[in-house]
Amino acid sequence: MHGTVQGVGFRMAARREAERLGLAGSVRNRFDGTVEAEAEGATDAVAAFGAWLAHGPDTARVDRVDATSIEARGEAGFAVR
Repeated sequence: MHGTVQGVGFRMAARREAERLGLAGSVRNRFDGTVEAEAEGATDAVAAFGAWLAHGPDTARVDRVDATSIEARGEAGFAVR
């Protein structure tokens, strides 16, 4: 996610949302000021998470989301990295 996404509680809010949706994966800050998330689970839950990431928590301003599909890794739980 691009925009005002670091230092605003984005990663913790993303973990709460992912856990609510029953997803596994992770979210992390990147050095370029963006936030990167990977999620796996039911297709509808992943889609709902993607829709949530497009706006994030009220404290964030998401300007752009770059999304790609990746191979599932069989992760357990959702980590903030």
